[in-house]
Amino acid sequence: MAENKKKKRRKGTMASATERMLVGQNINIEEEEELVTPMQQVVRNFVENKVAMTGMFCFLVILLCCIILPFFFPIDRYYQDVTQANVAPGFGLMTPPKALQGNAMDISAGSTYSVGLDRNGNVYEWGTFPNAKLKKLPPASEMGKLVQISAGLDHVLALNEEGTVFTWGNDRMGLESIPMDLRMGDKVTKIYAGYQVSFALTDRGRLYNWGNEYLVDVRIPKEVQGNIADFEANTNIVMVRTTDGRLVPLTQKASAYTQIPEEIQGHVVDFALSDESVAAITDDGQLHVWGNNVKGTMNVPEELEGTPVRVEGGRYHFVALMEDGSLRAWGDSTFQQNHAPSISEKVVDLSAGYYGSYAIGESGKVYSWGLKGYLMGTDAFGRDVFRRLLKGGRMTLTVGAIAVVISTIIGVIVGGVSGYKGGRIDNLMMRFTEIVSSIPFLPFAIILSAIVGNRVTETQRIMMIMVILGLLSWPGIARLVRGSVLAEREQEFVTAAKSLGVKELGIIFRHIIPNVLTVIVVNATLDFATCMLTESSLSFIGFGVAEPNATWGNMLNSAKDSKVIEDFWWRWVFPSISLAICTISINCVGDGLQDAIDPKSKER
Repeated sequence: MAENKKKKRRKGTMASATERMLVGQNINIEEEEELVTPMQQVVRNFVENKVAMTGMFCFLVILLCCIILPFFFPIDRYYQDVTQANVAPGFGLMTPPKALQGNAMDISAGSTYSVGLDRNGNVYEWGTFPNAKLKKLPPASEMGKLVQISAGLDHVLALNEEGTVFTWGNDRMGLESIPMDLRMGDKVTKIYAGYQVSFALTDRGRLYNWGNEYLVDVRIPKEVQGNIADFEANTNIVMVRTTDGRLVPLTQKASAYTQIPEEIQGHVVDFALSDESVAAITDDGQLHVWGNNVKGTMNVPEELEGTPVRVEGGRYHFVALMEDGSLRAWGDSTFQQNHAPSISEKVVDLSAGYYGSYAIGESGKVYSWGLKGYLMGTDAFGRDVFRRLLKGGRMTLTVGAIAVVISTIIGVIVGGVSGYKGGRIDNLMMRFTEIVSSIPFLPFAIILSAIVGNRVTETQRIMMIMVILGLLSWPGIARLVRGSVLAEREQEFVTAAKSLGVKELGIIFRHIIPNVLTVIVVNATLDFATCMLTESSLSFIGFGVAEPNATWGNMLNSAKDSKVIEDFWWRWVFPSISLAICTISINCVGDGLQDAIDPKSKER
């Protein structure tokens, strides 16, 4: 009996201790609830959700990149350059092989690749090759020792010490058909590989051209042929310098190129062509520039002091070698073409190509500046995929965001009024909501775009897409708000507001809607991703934002060809990855908000 009493006493003591512990725990929980507000609890729950936080981080990174980086990487919507078409990602376009460094004799920059010769006449090639045949050189035993080399769009010319010309690469449009006079007659002294055309100058002052005869119209006057000391060419014109120092354009069409200053005629010692202007050095050491001032090709820098002894031209830039051995460059600087380096040794050779330049020091070392490559490659029009991805992301995010704002405003108004008023008004509004939700969005947008698409400007077209997305996306959020308002309108605070004489609209939008705001935010977040995908779908099938404006959808539309998918993977991989990561991240954020707001989703 005594033992039983002791056990009961122990149990009672243990029970009272347990009760005290539970009471203490309840007090701590109550104190914690007093210290943590509902919003703080929602934030805490959201932060503890690793998937949601990862999605938030990824989305913010993409958003900031699309907003900020376009200011540092601007893009011209109408820019096109077929010479840069379908260049693979990488930055090796102007990185010469190590074997050439310290042993270079001649070098030339092509469209997206370069070629060079060492002092033994061996050929080196690097960069991205637009034609696989560029890698198939003639046998070295057949060519002998090469002394000159020139890179064109997709073919190469080479000259050996005997004056024989060799070519490889593009073999269409007659580029492989070297004139017989060059094979059996005069000795060639200078070669030039251009845009689908080739040129050669002989020691007797005669100029020969072959290739695409329709691209550049070459008309050599009889009095000029046999009296040519030098020549230059671009995609528009060929110009020669005669032995008496005069410049003669080999065309019958008047243009900005042909307006040669009369005072320099008979005094030109060197000259160069860009695609839009001409730069010439006269025997008094003066530099003269004329033509079209496109991308600053005629804006000769004021610090160009001293005497220029040589000048070379790319597509939209010039480089001058000064008498003191320094280099000066001007013109387009999109790819840092006018950032000529300071070279401590004497420069013995200078070359400027499409978007890059090379200089060779007397030690044989190669110095390069200009277009190194593209982070994400280029598309079929030579446009930088990375820059268009940033611009397209901004457009896609903007369209999705504005469409969500429109749909949310309409949905909140319709759902709030319908849920609060009830009765006939509720019935009428819900039937109208069902009618709107039954409209097939994609067919409707396609038909509307086909009807009015060509009658409006591109800006109006983009605004139309945003409005249509917003006007047809609100039924879902309207139903959600209606259900939440139906539950909230019977609460005591609504009765109190009525007794105080607050108007119905004030009760709906000042008292009830703030209490269901978290639900609206979650739904709007999920709709944001849906609107982005819808806009991308419209642009992908050609009825959304049209070229030249960039969106992720029309970037994918331009890459839907099987050849592009197989050979130019970068044109569809980067836009699709960006769109996928962005939409998945937004959905993860929306799901995380929903779990954080719903008290049943988390156990204490």
